[in-house]
Amino acid sequence: MNISTIWRRIRSQQAFCLAALLAGCLVFIGCSPAQSAGGNPVDPKLKEQVLQIIRENPKAILDSVQAFQQEQQQSLKAAQQSFLQSMKTNPKSSIGDSPTTGSASQQIVLLEFSDFQCPFCARAHETVKQFMAKNQDKVTLAYKHFPLTSIHPQAMPAAKAAWAAQQQGKFWEYYSALFEGQKQLGEPLYGSIAQKLNLKLDKFNADRNSPAAEAAIQKDVQLAQQLGIEGTPFFIMNGQTFSGAIELAEMEKILATVSK
Repeated sequence: MNISTIWRRIRSQQAFCLAALLAGCLVFIGCSPAQSAGGNPVDPKLKEQVLQIIRENPKAILDSVQAFQQEQQQSLKAAQQSFLQSMKTNPKSSIGDSPTTGSASQQIVLLEFSDFQCPFCARAHETVKQFMAKNQDKVTLAYKHFPLTSIHPQAMPAAKAAWAAQQQGKFWEYYSALFEGQKQLGEPLYGSIAQKLNLKLDKFNADRNSPAAEAAIQKDVQLAQQLGIEGTPFFIMNGQTFSGAIELAEMEKILATVSK
């Protein structure tokens, strides 16, 4: 198969395929001459043909990758808009199985995407605590796990421990204890909090090490990724988004806006 034929076929594919081709080529470059990244033999002639296409048509490849990125951004924006609209019309659907506190009416829902090892989340926790103490009669707070495992090694173990506490009806007590003891996150703290809350330790340890804990947390993580959330803490209140260690006055302003 000659280069012109290969190029005509490539041009007929969608931008996604071109982006995948480029990624594959970059993998090839890093492999040994006889093996691909997956351990399968790579035809040296095919490899050279693909690399020659890239060398001769860099702009076309770049344009295709950019088109793919634009499609991804549009899909992300559509997913965000759909979720935010759904949150306004059917708040319960956005809560799912997440633990909640505050108003049972769920007319105003505050979603908190957080990481127990994130220092900004700990600061925001103080604000959220004050905010809910003042507005618990009209705001429903729901917690979504978003452990940033690449930078916070204790984020996932802490999230699993909090989920296990939820199975015994003590999520919010455990949640507060984790943020208050953030500098001591680790196995000794997880067990100590469980004991102080009078949790059944055998069940607590079984639950936090269960596939169900992993699945529940990953479900929240996937939602965060679908919404394009990149950091913590991140909040959504009836469709209004905000992030960071927000001040109480600012949160009150957002509440006033969504209450109209």
